[in-house]
Amino acid sequence: MRLLRKRGCLVLSVLSVLLGSLVLASPAEAYLDPGTGSMLVSALIGIAAAIALALKMTWYRFVGWLRGKSRGTARGGAPDA
Repeated sequence: MRLLRKRGCLVLSVLSVLLGSLVLASPAEAYLDPGTGSMLVSALIGIAAAIALALKMTWYRFVGWLRGKSRGTARGGAPDA
């Protein structure tokens, strides 16, 4: 129970510091050129591709587990070299 109180107090402290820094932040008069937008789009596409690959690998492992295939054998049945 003490651990939960300490953890709750820590979370509350971190949230209050973050909220305070957002409230006290002054506006940044920054310029974002058109290249920044394309960079952000490229980053989002890369993140989406990485998530899709991770889901695909997880799905194939799950299906392989359901079918009872071991991880050490290739498609032909011979062990990986």
